[in-house]
Amino acid sequence: MTERPILFSGPMVRAIIEGRKTVTRRVAKPVKHPDLGNIYAPGALVLEHEPQHVIDRACPYGQPGDRLWVRETFAVYGDEKFAAIHYRADRPHDVGRKGVGYKPSIHMPRWVCRILLEITAVRVERLQDISEDQAEAEGTQGCVPYCQSPYDSDGAPACDCMNLTYKESFQALWSSINGANSWAANPWVWVVEFKRVMP
Repeated sequence: MTERPILFSGPMVRAIIEGRKTVTRRVAKPVKHPDLGNIYAPGALVLEHEPQHVIDRACPYGQPGDRLWVRETFAVYGDEKFAAIHYRADRPHDVGRKGVGYKPSIHMPRWVCRILLEITAVRVERLQDISEDQAEAEGTQGCVPYCQSPYDSDGAPACDCMNLTYKESFQALWSSINGANSWAANPWVWVVEFKRVMP
């Protein structure tokens, strides 16, 4: 069993903690065939009908049974022996709060990690092939997770994203992270399904 780090944004960390997110999609880059050593363009493993065990071993995020430790924005006061740890995902309205020195997720050391995921399945597919059920498993809701104010002061919907399907919400989320034309590009993606396990 191998452990690898993986980055998630605050809204996606909250979705994992709440049990709403059980899959992630990441843009596929050229990958080495685990048996032949050839470099394959994204999607080639699927196009050439490789067996699942080859796809599992080629996935850069790991194969079923491997674990991913989640890197998220954090603040640490003290050291590894005695530390107070704050996670930005737990305090979404902490922007600019005096004394909270959050560090980017990429700098999170393993010992600060609080979320451990076990990979249950991997595959390669086109981004737009996502189903409504899979979009829901991505942790999206009727409102895009990055929407700052889905309701106005009277409690009425303040944005159109409240009426989106899960797939439409995922499309908006993907575009907000990867750029305006990233959905239309329909790249090959690694689909990594997981379950949360206790560290």
